Amino acid sequence: MWMNEYEIEEALRLTARFELPNARKGAEILSRLKDWTNENSDGWPYWQKPSRAADKLMTALTAAIDASRRSDNVDMTAAELQKALTPIKSFLTRQGVAHSEVML
Repeated sequence: MWMNEYEIEEALRLTARFELPNARKGAEILSRLKDWTNENSDGWPYWQKPSRAADKLMTALTAAIDASRRSDNVDMTAAELQKALTPIKSFLTRQGVAHSEVML
């Protein structure tokens, strides 16, 4: 799954609206990864490595938001969030980027 810049901003808004703290943290990290990508490449839509690394996170965010739209607020667990962040951390390490530039 891939989220464009508008969809990432929408995820930030919706995770705050639905009060989903783990999903909100994931959306903030995704937004920071998008910003970092835009600052260090041709941009989020064009460099596939960061978006591939964020695939699990984007899928988990979409699932949490969709579930919250259908019923009571259904947040991802902390373990699910950490699992979704693992490929992003690996990507940053391979790129020689300090995790603190993207992670919260």
